[in-house]
Amino acid sequence: MGHRGKAQWGHLTVTGKYVSRPRGGPGTNVAAVIPVSAPPRVRTRLRNAPDGPVTVLHEGPDALYLDVGGWCVGVVGYRATAVPCALRTSLATLPAISAAGMRRGVLHLDGDPLTIGRLVDVAVPQIRVKGPGGGLTPADVDALLGLGDGLTPYGDDVLCGWLAMHRAAGVETPEVDEAVREHLSRTTLLSATLLDCAIHGEVIPEFAAYVSALGTPDEAERGARLSAVGHSSGRGLLEGAQRALAAMRGAAA
Repeated sequence: MGHRGKAQWGHLTVTGKYVSRPRGGPGTNVAAVIPVSAPPRVRTRLRNAPDGPVTVLHEGPDALYLDVGGWCVGVVGYRATAVPCALRTSLATLPAISAAGMRRGVLHLDGDPLTIGRLVDVAVPQIRVKGPGGGLTPADVDALLGLGDGLTPYGDDVLCGWLAMHRAAGVETPEVDEAVREHLSRTTLLSATLLDCAIHGEVIPEFAAYVSALGTPDEAERGARLSAVGHSSGRGLLEGAQRALAAMRGAAA
């Protein structure tokens, strides 16, 4: 685990954008309650997770990713990308942790509970496109899934964008979905979880904003903002989305 200064979870309570200390002050046995917001499926995953320690997959100043029952659950600060599998905090920087675990359906960091105060909508906006979709096949999935480096390989990001845009159009893609699920072991757990999210039509805010802007004067700007997400993730998501749109619009022509 990395160490990023003296701040610890047990000494921090976050309400809105304010950070305060728990009653009794540092050094007491009063646990901090760390309020977070959560996508609905993340809340359900946590509620159904067995008690016990969970593995830290990645820890950084903006985001923490954990293996909770074979599904990646994130904890992100407000500067991080709000992935649809993450609990969201109002912290600018996440304190370092020494232990993480589940207790009665609640994620605990260093013994302090992350209490879900509200749900956030991560569903992709719906659009009207008459075409049946397409542009990718199971063979393409085999070529793309796991292609690239980092926590979310570029090929996976392309697949996420393609899947999510089809969900936006209300177009099912059972053959591609099955191929994705068959090959999830080839990529990182975070990326596999985000592919599962895309299959369910769950997206980051920048992707949702781009979809909402399609056909409006804001489309290009929203596309640029999406493309700027992460090192290359946004570009991959945009590429996949545009491939899906081209296939659907071409079939409808």
